[in-house]
Amino acid sequence: MLNQDRVDLTNCDREPIHILGAIQPIGFLLALSADWMVARASANVGDYLGYTPEQLIGEPLSAFLSAKVVHDLRNRTAMLRGPDATERMFGCVLREGGKPFDISIHFSNGQVVIECEPSSGEQSDASGTVRSMISRLDQCADIQTFFREGARQVRALIGFDRVMVYRFAPDGSGEVVAEAVRGGIGKFHGLRYPASDIPVQARKLYERNLLRVIADVNAEAVPIVPTLDEHGTPLDLSLSTLRSVSPIHIEYLKNMGVDASLSISILVDGKLWGLFACHHYSPRCPSFERRSITELFAQMFSMRLESFERQATVLYERRARDISDQLLGAVASDETLLKDPDWLGDILTSAIPADGVGVWINGSFAFSGMTPEGDDFRRIVRALNGTASGKVYATDHISSLVEGAEEFSSLAAGLLAIPISRAPRDYVVLFRSELVRSVRWAGDPHKPVEFGPNGPRLTPRESFAEWKELVRGRSQPFSPSEVRVAETLRATLIEVVLRLADDASAERQRASARQELLIAELNHRVRNILGVIRGLIRQSQPSDPAVKEFVSLVDGRIHALARAHNQITDDHWGPAPLRALIDAEARAYIEPVERIMVSGEPVMLNPQAFSTMALVLHELITNSTKYGSLSADGQVSIEWDRNDSGDLVLTWQERGGPPVSPPTRKGFGTTIISKSVPYDLGGSASVDYAPEGVSASFRIPARHVSEQPKTIAGAPIRYPRPSIGHPTEPPEKMLTGMDVLLVEDSLIIALDAEDVLQRLGAENITTAATVDVALDAIDARRPAIAMLDINLGDRNSFPVADRLLELGIPFLFATGYGEQAQLPMEHRNQIIVQKPYTLENVARAVRVMVGTDARSGA
Repeated sequence: MLNQDRVDLTNCDREPIHILGAIQPIGFLLALSADWMVARASANVGDYLGYTPEQLIGEPLSAFLSAKVVHDLRNRTAMLRGPDATERMFGCVLREGGKPFDISIHFSNGQVVIECEPSSGEQSDASGTVRSMISRLDQCADIQTFFREGARQVRALIGFDRVMVYRFAPDGSGEVVAEAVRGGIGKFHGLRYPASDIPVQARKLYERNLLRVIADVNAEAVPIVPTLDEHGTPLDLSLSTLRSVSPIHIEYLKNMGVDASLSISILVDGKLWGLFACHHYSPRCPSFERRSITELFAQMFSMRLESFERQATVLYERRARDISDQLLGAVASDETLLKDPDWLGDILTSAIPADGVGVWINGSFAFSGMTPEGDDFRRIVRALNGTASGKVYATDHISSLVEGAEEFSSLAAGLLAIPISRAPRDYVVLFRSELVRSVRWAGDPHKPVEFGPNGPRLTPRESFAEWKELVRGRSQPFSPSEVRVAETLRATLIEVVLRLADDASAERQRASARQELLIAELNHRVRNILGVIRGLIRQSQPSDPAVKEFVSLVDGRIHALARAHNQITDDHWGPAPLRALIDAEARAYIEPVERIMVSGEPVMLNPQAFSTMALVLHELITNSTKYGSLSADGQVSIEWDRNDSGDLVLTWQERGGPPVSPPTRKGFGTTIISKSVPYDLGGSASVDYAPEGVSASFRIPARHVSEQPKTIAGAPIRYPRPSIGHPTEPPEKMLTGMDVLLVEDSLIIALDAEDVLQRLGAENITTAATVDVALDAIDARRPAIAMLDINLGDRNSFPVADRLLELGIPFLFATGYGEQAQLPMEHRNQIIVQKPYTLENVARAVRVMVGTDARSGA
């Protein structure tokens, strides 16, 4: 049983309007086989030729029409080229002594279709008429005048009560943009019609058959005999000039009070731009010749319109390029303008109309005009980061991109995002506010209707009273031209940013060069001063042995400070490696240096701690070479490690030297060893003069210590592959019992990564190649940790990272771009593993991420 509760106008899309099996009674139709035998005829052919369809079918056409007409028809048929070609003949006398007819010829499924209408007898200059009409169009100064003049010219030619220029919108709905109308019958100008008013198959026919006439909606259709051919197929009337009308459309026109209509297609760039839609409130059928002239005018109108639109686009884009040049020139002379959103907004919105501008650079933002709040802007940028990089993105409905955007749609309902860098993602975003517009619909486009007199067919709307609909949550769409202009502006902005970056880089290089020069000069002067002091001390010493020993002692301490100074200034007065300090002191006093055994992870000491420890180690080494283990065949062991507070604990242990006894007096060297670290650095120190060897322990507070950097300062931690031949211990199974999410778009690489994770103990590994699959996997079963490949084809994995961050699930990134990988601000601190995956680099990264130690087996 059919569901007859509610239906809508899209039911019209299923009407087989091209195979209705009938024609209008304003003429007759013959369908001929390839050898010109009559195969079909309209039932009214006897009214014109005096023969019934049964008498015609199966006979040659030459038996009923004059030889001249048949000859002319054959010649015209030979001129048909292409599937949608038609030929026309005017004033043809079909039989001796008969009346003249106007004829249309086309092919349909291998048959020749001939349609004939009684000739009006008009003798007009078609080319002159069209030329005169076009000359009036060419005098129109603007597009609206052009539309209005086109409607007026068509109405003057065919005499219909109403002629409208009807333009299609991208969504398929239409708007009356101009009309010429008889007085006293109301105006339709500005009315909108839903897409369903002109079904899909009707639009296709409008592209093939440019003119459609309905002479009398009350006329009874004339069937074609036979309705079906020997294959059971009806005659395809797509190119017919006489094709009958769908009962639904007839009812539609009757409900509008229209008795006759005529539609002429307007094609721009080969696509259906709109129609000349003509209504008459009594039966009317312009002559075939006049209709043909009107069709020719419509084709010329379409060409002029296409030229008009292209010229407007060229002028618009040329103006935008001028604005782009203005932008480039202005910023070149004053780079601070790029950071002024008001100035930037004025420039950009003069090219692309918008209500507000937001600028996002390096995680900071600025606004001008009507824009969302800062938190909402961050959400928008995060969503934009999930789109294809390096491309302008436009939408008239931000809610389709960001969930909950309806809350700020009154300020910003649509956006056009212009990326101004590739990594990190920086944007200039143009916002358009909500277009709360009153749309004058010709009836309610959403109004459901009931089944009507045509059985299981749709009754069109009964009422065409003006109906208003407020369009909320959407902005004025950004046109293709505006998007192209945005691409031009994007190139300009990137050029500006790159130029500024180059200038900033050059300035940094100049500043760095100046700094290096100053440091080198400072280092030179300090060393000179230290050298002068050492020279003064040595040159001024008397011959007293005790004084000579004192001078040697002071000279050694000054030399230790000089060595420390050199190492600190090598890195622009920055932290220096502890191991380098020990090596420098050892080389100065010990041969071979292997007698001092060193053990500890690479660490850096800041300049103050480095200078202090230089004096402490100098005293320890010199004392040991004089009195301790280094004075004989013994050894010294120096070890360090970080305690739970992050402080550095360094121990000194002597072995194999002469027996040790505590000093009988506390000299300056002893004071340096025991007091320097507590006093200068706020740490602690202890010294034990055990008989088997001196031992000492120093605690240097964490604020004076830093890890030896693996990459550029401030960059995320990256774990590259170890060098060839680097010995590594098998890692412990630190992922035992954990579920792992692996997001990797390459199957081979994913298999490799799975193997690594399994060797680390992972029990359940879920692999996803796309963002959507990964998000579904998280919702289905939350992983313990995740490893995300940053680049996934034309997208990135940042939406997955956002979800993991929201759920508090630890994760790391992987990339083959190494140092070029750039992360959004919210993920800047995440660990990055450099591909290809190896057991060692993944193990090190996972150990840091999950906070385990390889020795614990966790």
